[in-house]
Amino acid sequence: MPVHAALDDHLSDEAVKVGNHRTKKGAVTAALKEYVQIRKQREILELVGKVDYDDYEPKRLRDRKAR
Repeated sequence: MPVHAALDDHLSDEAVKVGNHRTKKGAVTAALKEYVQIRKQREILELVGKVDYDDYEPKRLRDRKAR
């Protein structure tokens, strides 16, 4: 699906150069991928300290089952 967006020429040219991309489309695609990845990482980091879990100790679990 084509998207027409007005981009800052200086910024997009710099992104192509810095990212070693061949086209502006490549630079924009890479930028969007990084943006999505960072947002997903933030969601995971927000869970730190909120999720309780038991340490997985298979030997202890086996001993408990034998009783």
